[in-house]
Amino acid sequence: MSKVKLKSGKEVTLKKLSIDERDALLDGVEYKFDKDGNPLGMKMMHTTVTKCIRIAVEGDTSDKFLETLTFEDRTDIFLAIQNSLFLGEEKASSSD
Repeated sequence: MSKVKLKSGKEVTLKKLSIDERDALLDGVEYKFDKDGNPLGMKMMHTTVTKCIRIAVEGDTSDKFLETLTFEDRTDIFLAIQNSLFLGEEKASSSD
């Protein structure tokens, strides 16, 4: 578990995810690319961010809590989750 301090002053704790939870989060992100293969963004961004927060944040992830978060807070939490997922994979593959 790791704590994420948001620019708004709020703090959330990311929980230790099971393999199934990690896979669900990693599989749930679908990126959009232009004709040259350059990333344009993420498909279904709001749904994906909410799903990630509900699965990966410890404690209250109710609608009431989510409504208190700014778009920047939600984005920062999502990026912290993505970083923890990808760093976790690097650690796993480098420990062989």
